[in-house]
Amino acid sequence: MAGRGTVKAHGGFNAKNDAEVLYKAMKGLGTDEDAILQLLTARSNAQRQEIKAAYKTLHGNDLVDDLKSELGGKFESLIVALMTPPIMYDVTSLRDSIKGAGTDEKVLIEILASRLPNEVNQIKSLYKQEHNDDLEEDVTGDTGGNFRRMLVVLLQASRQQGIQEDLIQSDAQALLAAGEQKYGTDEGQFITILGNRSNAHLRRVFDEYRKISGYEIEESIQRETSGTLQEVLLAVVKCARGVPGYFAESLYNAMKGSGTDDQKLIRIMVSRSEVDMMDIRAEFRKRFATSLHKTIQGDTSGDYRKALLLLCGGDDA
Repeated sequence: MAGRGTVKAHGGFNAKNDAEVLYKAMKGLGTDEDAILQLLTARSNAQRQEIKAAYKTLHGNDLVDDLKSELGGKFESLIVALMTPPIMYDVTSLRDSIKGAGTDEKVLIEILASRLPNEVNQIKSLYKQEHNDDLEEDVTGDTGGNFRRMLVVLLQASRQQGIQEDLIQSDAQALLAAGEQKYGTDEGQFITILGNRSNAHLRRVFDEYRKISGYEIEESIQRETSGTLQEVLLAVVKCARGVPGYFAESLYNAMKGSGTDDQKLIRIMVSRSEVDMMDIRAEFRKRFATSLHKTIQGDTSGDYRKALLLLCGGDDA
């Protein structure tokens, strides 16, 4: 996926100079929000960490603390997210979703269904390091039933590699027998197959499934399961078909109708800005007959909107 992000490392990068620009933007009366957002959206996350270190060396203050005291609202949340290293950002999002009042299952689903196995392993070890807790224990203590089983499978981060030709037909048959052909549903089969096979393998299984059943796998999951289990299985299927498509749909849902799910909007725009935002934009345009840029423009305002549009990077009108 290299090079499919909209945010790239800045060529003539100088951490000290950038730290000074930010210091001046916050010094004295009033804050130059524009200077802050223009600079931070034009640096890679690794560069932002260097700026943070330089800022502390020069001024004896924590850059993120200073930003928090000068900014507010959604714009502050977005800037703080941009300043957080990617794996740490996932750890914080997961921790907040588990430890808040009630559990935010949607965050658990989004992160665990879309991240690569090596990322999940990094998340688990950093979670332990930061919070002295085991992520799997925290997740199982906060969820139940088949939903919990699926999350535990995803947390093992041990998806098989490649395509196992000899299993494509039997996997498709097993899914059909566990759902459409059964009175009741054998959720365990869905969990095992969707949780353990590679994305490339699953795409072949879905094609085979459509041939033998006449249904898309998504239709069957919607009929045969419900609640959070249905949500996580559908997320896994969508990510297997293509992670950018999954995020394009998530962004659309975050903004459609009245009200905006700003937390989700921030989380996706920040976490995918250096990964696959170009592909997400292309998928968005293809699916929704409008551009991601226009949708953000119509749904947000102020400095928050300006920063989001810079992360989006362009209008695919």
